[in-house]
Amino acid sequence: MARAPVPLAAVDAGQWRALAQRAIEPNGYYLPAWALAVSATARSRTDASALAAHDPSARLIGLMPVVSLWRALKIPLPALVSAHPYGTLCSPLLDRDAPLEAAKRLLQQACEAGAHALVLTDVALDGAAMASLEQVLKRDGLTPTILSSYLRASLDATPDGETLLREALGAKKLKELRRQRHRLEEHGPVAFDVARSPDEIAPALETFLQLEASGWKGKRGTALVQHAGDATFIRRAVPALAESGQCEIVTLRAGMIPVAAGIVPRHQDRAFFFKLGIDERFARYSPGVQLTLDLTRHLCADPAIASADSTASADHPMINPIWRRRFAIGDVLIPLRRNDPVVALIHAALVGLNVAHDAARRVVRLLRK
Repeated sequence: MARAPVPLAAVDAGQWRALAQRAIEPNGYYLPAWALAVSATARSRTDASALAAHDPSARLIGLMPVVSLWRALKIPLPALVSAHPYGTLCSPLLDRDAPLEAAKRLLQQACEAGAHALVLTDVALDGAAMASLEQVLKRDGLTPTILSSYLRASLDATPDGETLLREALGAKKLKELRRQRHRLEEHGPVAFDVARSPDEIAPALETFLQLEASGWKGKRGTALVQHAGDATFIRRAVPALAESGQCEIVTLRAGMIPVAAGIVPRHQDRAFFFKLGIDERFARYSPGVQLTLDLTRHLCADPAIASADSTASADHPMINPIWRRRFAIGDVLIPLRRNDPVVALIHAALVGLNVAHDAARRVVRLLRK
């Protein structure tokens, strides 16, 4: 008899936090304060379940938030899919002291739940979590299939920030950005603020939400504050993470005017550039780029941070020239049984869905011309 995955909210939060500290690969979007807030209220992302692996002493050693393939993509086939945590990273949490055992138990749980396959979306293809899963699959004679992939910008935060920016952008581009910053100073002294404590975070978050809604996201109806569930999620998640030092909000001001702001969760030695909002009245001064330059300097100066994930799309025009490291992100189909014809059906359905989505995007681009 199939055993359904447990509700995400039923996972012991203390054990989850402890697992996050021991995780073999950081993922700020699967920290309990963030993922539980998403699952509670975020639009189209509520009521996620969890594959939760425990060792013989009942210690939590693996966690993979999931939903059904029907729930995720309206495909009526027996598979589980990574629950999307709003940020574009779904690498599961595996205990660094027992990554293979954690991976094995997660796969077993998926199988016991009646799934014939797992679909991991937005997973770091060369990350330690995926490597552990692949090792267990290989041992069992199973082979994962990469459904899609792209390269995403990231920051190596170990060098000196000024040196990194000079090498990334060159003297000519930096000179132009300094000129824009001097023009921005005509509206008041330019200051880069970092909110860390819960008391600082609350007003900084409201500033970010107002900036995001004032721009193109607001016009398109996708700003967080425009949807009650999304607004509730972010107002719950960010202060909760700030209480444990796992989130910052960075703001660039010209005098008293906030011109750009960003939300930056942190997990272990990695930061995650979640979202950026700007005041488009100041677009000629590149406020988003100016904020990112200061954020780069800030992260490079922080000895606790070794890298930062842009969580951006491929070929992102703003972040890619500044953060020059790349890592592969992709969607992966993991079979749970050998020679299973149902997995072939799931694969065909996913490929067909991708083809249909690509065709629809081409039509939309043509109509916009």
